[in-house]
This record gives sequence, structure tokens and C-alpha cells, in this order.
Amino acid sequence: MFQQDDGEGRKRKNLHCSFCGKSREEVQKLVSGPGVTICNECIHLCNLILKEEGEAENAVKPALQDNFPMDNVPNPRDIFRFLDSYVIGQNQAKKILSVAVYNHYRRIQNNSGGKGDEVEMQKSNVLLIGPTGSGKTLLAQTMARLLKVPFAMADATTLTEAGYVGEDVENILVRLLQAADYDLKAAERGIIYLDEVDKIGRKSESASITRDVSGEGVQQALLRIIEGTVANIPPKGGRKHPYQDFIQIDTRNILFICGGSFEKLEEIVAHRINRKTIGFGGTILSNDQRARYELLSHLQPEDLVSFGFIPEFVGRLPVFAPLEGLDEDALVRILKEPRNALIRQYEKAFEIEGVRLDFTAEAIRSIARLAAAKNTGARGLRSIMESIMLDLMFDLPSRAAEISSVTITRETVEEGLPPVIEPKSGKEVA
Repeated sequence: MFQQDDGEGRKRKNLHCSFCGKSREEVQKLVSGPGVTICNECIHLCNLILKEEGEAENAVKPALQDNFPMDNVPNPRDIFRFLDSYVIGQNQAKKILSVAVYNHYRRIQNNSGGKGDEVEMQKSNVLLIGPTGSGKTLLAQTMARLLKVPFAMADATTLTEAGYVGEDVENILVRLLQAADYDLKAAERGIIYLDEVDKIGRKSESASITRDVSGEGVQQALLRIIEGTVANIPPKGGRKHPYQDFIQIDTRNILFICGGSFEKLEEIVAHRINRKTIGFGGTILSNDQRARYELLSHLQPEDLVSFGFIPEFVGRLPVFAPLEGLDEDALVRILKEPRNALIRQYEKAFEIEGVRLDFTAEAIRSIARLAAAKNTGARGLRSIMESIMLDLMFDLPSRAAEISSVTITRETVEEGLPPVIEPKSGKEVA
């Protein structure tokens, strides 16, 4: 039992707080127990810490539970409109993804409504197919932002069969649970984007004397998780061991969006439909993104099996959404139009310093032309912009008081000439 020291009749005159070290004469009260003593000031501090931690937890968890009420699922047109404000082009892929996501969350409503309906709807996971930089990851991220559900990304190239060097497939569920701040109910209706999924195809059609632990073996391990099961996952990730506590997570309502570039897949499709891809009367697909997209629009499950996927894995990804490679015009729009467009980001950075930033139309076209030549899609825009703006961003904070505006011209982009700098009235730019 704890005894409160009231300062009367106690023989021990040298009591000190075990936490702050203050004596009984320096504080109002001391509470002592077996081998430990704490003062009223430390008790008050502990109460404040516990209160702040409790408020922080309550601020995070309801945000995931309440921001997306299941009775208010956006319709496909609203989803498409939201995606359109962040992702340029790819209208067919956005339409396919909007319908798939709407049906997925309507399915959750129907299956959890308790109406005794005998028809249980199956979920429709999505496979995004397109060249690098075409917007696959951005589509998945933007979708999660709209729905306000937990979202996790994983790279399929790091996954291996259980027991081999690499990550277990269950670790992608750990990332989703961490994104949900360990709110299990929120995580069980989240979205997982599995990138580079084309890299887990079988390495060859012929039988191998060694195990394909990062290819077909990963496909086998993913089957139950993608379709829907109750998986045991270690709370902090890593390898499983027998003496570890596990968290059980139900994956039946988790939407899986898989993406990959699937190089040479169009040749498999062309062979199936008996269309020439190279030679007299054919098209050299490596130089014609439009022709590649047209072929991928005829994709069938058997083409993915020929690519190296087992039929069971293909069957769990019933929705295919091909993405078109970005041409110069699309890259110009990406620079200017989305809410988080690169040019808008740099304009905002200059605005914070009190300087106006302008890009001429010719400069924007030149940036898009350089990115298109790199053949890296929208990702190439960032590296080009960084190289152009590096010196300006380095000098701007120290010279902002004397600069009114900066204009990036075509010569700045193509020839490396300095931008046009307009000084503030009465100021000279060094």
C-alpha cells in the first residue's frame, strides 16, 4: 500500500523524489511506496504526458474510420473527375479504375449489410499495364487520397518465398497496417499497390532444376492474400518465428492494384491476333507507343500466362487497364495542368520568397521535348526541371530582396543561358 507523507510524525527526514531528486521540504507532497518516492510535481507532469498521448491517438484513429463512411461511396463519374484533376490523359485507365473501385466498395457494403442476401459479390483487383512514367503509381495514390483509406505501396521485386532471403509476402500487409496506425478495421478496407509485378513472372517456359523463389514462388504465395484470407502477420514486419505474437488481418476487403511495364507483352498479343509488329508493313513497337497501347487494349488472360504468370494468379486480377505512353503534348499538359503540377510547385516556392516565376510557352515545350527524348515518361520532367532551376534556387533566398520576377526562356532550357531577371525598382541585381 502507498502511504502519503503529511510531514507529521515521520521519523525519516531525508526523503527525496526518486524522479526529480527534490527533498520533502522543496515540494508540497511526497508519495512513497516500497523503495520508491514521487512528488506532486512529477505526478502532475506524468498526467500531462498521458493526456497528450491519449489526445494524439484519438486524433489519428477516428480520421481513418470516419473520413470515409461506407454509406457515401463516390460514384464512378466523381472518381473519374477527381483523378482527372491529378492525372493527365489515360482516360480509359481512369474509367476502368473508377468502375472497379466503386464496385469494390459497394461490394463491401452489400456483403456487410446483414440483409441475408444469398449473392455474395467477389472483389475485382486491378492490373495496370504501361511504360515507366505513365502514371500507374500516381493513379493508385490519387485513388487512396480521394477515398481517405489507408494506402500502402510495395515492390514485388523484393518479395521471395517464405524461408528465403528477401521479404515475405505478408510484409505488404504490415505496411498497410502501419499506414492505418495499427487500426485493424481501417486496414482491412485499405488499398495496396504492388509495383513491378511483371518482374515475378516465370523466367522461362522450360522447367528449371532450381527453385524460382522470386518469380513463380512469389505468385503462389500471393494467391491467398490477393483473393482473401485471414493472414497472420508480425506486428513490426520482418521474418516470422514460432515465439512471436501475430496480428490476424482479413484481406477479403483489401483492394489490390498491381502495376508493371510488361516489356514485350505487346509482341505476345500481336502473335495471338496474327498482327505484324516489325518488318514490311509492320510497326516497330519500341518507337511507337500508340501502336503498343493499341495492341495491349486487346489483352487477354492467356497472354499474361504466356508472359510468365500462372493461371491462378491471373484469375485473381480480372480487371486489366492498359496505360498509354506519354507523348510531347501530354508532357506539356502534365507540366501545367494538374493541381500539383511541377511548374505550379516552383511558382509557389518563388512566391514564398516574394518573387514571381514565369515560363514561356517555348520553354515549357522544350522541357517536354527533352523529357520525351529520354523516354522515361513524366519522371523525366522532374530531373530536367531540377537541373534548370538549381542555380536559381541556390541564389534566390539571398537575392530575393532585389528581384521582382524571373522568366525561364527556351534559351535557358536548351542552351543553358541565364533566365531573364527583372529587378525591383531602385534595386540592382548582381
